[in-house]
Amino acid sequence: MKLRHTLLAAIGLAFAATAAQAEIKVGVVLSATGPAASLGIPERNTVSLLPTTIGGETVRYIVLDDASDTTTAVKNTRKLVAEDKVDVLIGSTTSPPSLAMVDVAAETKTPMISMAASARIVAPMDDKKYWVFKTPQNDRQMASAIIEHMAANNVKSVAFIGFANAYGEGWYEQFKQLADEAGIKIAANERFNPADTSVTGQALKLMSAKADAVFIAGSGTPAALPQKTLRERGYKGPIYQTHGVANNDFLRICGKDCEGTLLPVGPVQMARSLPDDNPVKATALAYVEKYEAAHGAGSVSSFGAYAWDAGVLLEAAVPEALKTAKPGTAEFRAALRDALENVKEVAGATGIFTMSADDHLGLDERSRVMIEIRNGTWSLLK
Repeated sequence: MKLRHTLLAAIGLAFAATAAQAEIKVGVVLSATGPAASLGIPERNTVSLLPTTIGGETVRYIVLDDASDTTTAVKNTRKLVAEDKVDVLIGSTTSPPSLAMVDVAAETKTPMISMAASARIVAPMDDKKYWVFKTPQNDRQMASAIIEHMAANNVKSVAFIGFANAYGEGWYEQFKQLADEAGIKIAANERFNPADTSVTGQALKLMSAKADAVFIAGSGTPAALPQKTLRERGYKGPIYQTHGVANNDFLRICGKDCEGTLLPVGPVQMARSLPDDNPVKATALAYVEKYEAAHGAGSVSSFGAYAWDAGVLLEAAVPEALKTAKPGTAEFRAALRDALENVKEVAGATGIFTMSADDHLGLDERSRVMIEIRNGTWSLLK
């Protein structure tokens, strides 16, 4: 009898271990506090809406806050991989911590889906970026929309101010190249930090350049500072921002000074205003309705959609990876990376994803529209 109980206990332990291994663990690093909190909070809110079962397996999300700090993001990533044994990483909210996370993902051979915009996160392809994918549109894709609008509206020169970090540098690099090609002169080039409380000196230099327009390459509420300063100093020309400000907190902080601002956004931001034949409208609306049911009308933003689309990609890739290996193994992580690289025409809230060995974003022009801030809200440009 004692032997029988021992055998049954051993079988039970073996079954429990197998069941535990079958659980898919997703490690999420985002900025729920700090300067990027207005972006990270809707991402955190969205994680609670992601699927808890994929391919018949339970999915568990382990969410850590990096406080908008690169060092903390790396520390969190190492914890998720080494202690929690996650199968895949999602994060972070902005480009600098995401770029730092790439090293850990590659070192540990853990697939990663970033929610940040910089093209440098996934390009050019190399041994490290082999493990990394992302859901936001590349800065180049959005920069081309801005350049097209400038060219169509007779903007011949522009004064640039961007974050003094990877986000701002990435945007300047892509924007300048496209501006040069379009014959648009960059008349000034300034920088500021997300935590700065004054940019008066930079604003005066931008105004003295007497450019046809100003372009601010920042994200979240800190990007309101240069715009408010310019308007307070009497600048009346057109101001462009990046999709990094497409959230309601930016509207609240910037207030009347943001009236007339021009920027590109993902379709989800304007889901209800899109024409019915837009290929992203149905999937964008599905996210909007689910998020607003949980957090109230008008609460949705593009940033939550980046987290949502990470879930969409996992729903497409996990069933394929499960054909090869079980969660909790190096084989599963490798198979999941391969499956992510091979998703085709997967519709998310941000756009349609078609990945390849050379393209770990997979979005095209269906992933962006130009909008204007009118009467304190977003308005689609026809």
